[in-house]
Amino acid sequence: MFARVYSATVLGIQGIDVEVEVDIANGLPYFEISGLAASSVREARNRVKSAIKNSGYSFPLQRITVNLAPADVRKAGSMLDLSIAIGILLGSGQVTIQNELANWIFLGELSLDGRLRPLHGLFPMILAAKQAGFAGAVIPASCEEDVERAKLPIVRIATLQECVACCSLSNDELQALCHSHEKNRRRFSQTEQIMEVACFSDVKGQYHVKRAMEVAASGLHHLMMVGPPGTGKTMMARRFPAILPSLDEEQSLIVDTIYSACGLLSERWKQTPYPPFRAPHASITRAGMVGGGAFPIPGEMSLSHLGVLFLDEWSEFSRNVLEAMRQPLEDGHITLVRKEGKFSFPCHLLLVSSFNPCLCGFYRFETESQPCKCSVNEIKRYWKRLSGPMLDRMDIQVEVPRVRIDDMQKAGSITTDMMRERVRAARERQAHRYSGTQIQVNSQVSGRWLTHYIPLSDTVQAWLSALYQTSGISNRSYDKIIKLARTIADLEDSEHVREEHVAEAFQYRALDQKQWKEEI
Repeated sequence: MFARVYSATVLGIQGIDVEVEVDIANGLPYFEISGLAASSVREARNRVKSAIKNSGYSFPLQRITVNLAPADVRKAGSMLDLSIAIGILLGSGQVTIQNELANWIFLGELSLDGRLRPLHGLFPMILAAKQAGFAGAVIPASCEEDVERAKLPIVRIATLQECVACCSLSNDELQALCHSHEKNRRRFSQTEQIMEVACFSDVKGQYHVKRAMEVAASGLHHLMMVGPPGTGKTMMARRFPAILPSLDEEQSLIVDTIYSACGLLSERWKQTPYPPFRAPHASITRAGMVGGGAFPIPGEMSLSHLGVLFLDEWSEFSRNVLEAMRQPLEDGHITLVRKEGKFSFPCHLLLVSSFNPCLCGFYRFETESQPCKCSVNEIKRYWKRLSGPMLDRMDIQVEVPRVRIDDMQKAGSITTDMMRERVRAARERQAHRYSGTQIQVNSQVSGRWLTHYIPLSDTVQAWLSALYQTSGISNRSYDKIIKLARTIADLEDSEHVREEHVAEAFQYRALDQKQWKEEI
């Protein structure tokens, strides 16, 4: 007999609907799975056979052929176990679907005793099923992913026997089962979800860096901090996500889909409701940063989508890794081409980096007790680790010097709540300015829209032109200064960009300053 069941798999971060066709014919016992199945799918033969027998059903000793369509798309993972088992039971006549489950997808990995194990990647598969028009999905009860947010009916089951029992329910009973699971599924309380972030008031001094962080968060401008060790660069960077606006439901679903596809949703829960924050080690590979592999999966840049990517000790990262980041930072997505097809991963992120100015860490920040011990050649070799084009892409370049002793003894005056409120107000002004367009923040303005949305007075334009001629900044830096000035004006609730806004914006381009250019 022939039977057809529906399921899904994940390719990159994209859910792919799979049609599981089962044909049971007379002949010597034979069980074959076709349709470009990976080894993890072909191994389902042993799991399915044992699960069917140990659940009290008979495994047909006939010629069983399972085809996974479309046959030209690779399928990997263990999520197809349940659909294959149901297809065999349907084809052998042991089960009959008497409700709308015929238009549902079945997802689940079977253990040898018929229990269903939890899966990762449910979000992209559920979203793909909804887009394809399926009526619902059957998933393991042990899965903790809140996939009901996808607005698709979900039935959670614990064993293969429970799934078979659902096939004989009426449609009303099936819908009632969906609602009961929705009410009783595990929910994470707000206190469990909120990432513990210390307050900026814990950071002594460094008021200009905190101001730079407000500007960066308001306009989504990339931020770079350079200074001697122990001055609070990492401390402030790890507090940075707390001043960013929370993600809305649509953005949160996109981020959760990426984490779900990578099996890292539990890590994401620890950061909710803040945007993602990733801080990879300097030993990360190129594939780990931008994504890759024979069958590509997202890297740290995509895991930072709509959030923050923090590169501590930036100069220690591989030159190959940093160069691979250049284009995605500009485009907001990563495209990888393999023989299986083209994979595209989103990466609209805010890059925050910190590093020391030399090997000993005190170049240009010397004191009598801590002089720089590096030679000129050592300093030049150190700075060659960072390419000029990559440094030029950092909108804000700020120095982080040692904190004075009188500032160390003062109580913190600037709190995270105060900074978050100013950022929120600046974002609202930008949302009003760019309403009706795809632009959301100032850093996304480019091309002819730069002069359209950020007009400059003749006085400001003349002042900026003189700055361009004397400082030797690049065209990219010129545009970035204009966008930075617009963000500063938004923080000051100013309708127009004034000279003092441009002056402050130029001060945030530390490496464009004359003293740095002459010495490096």
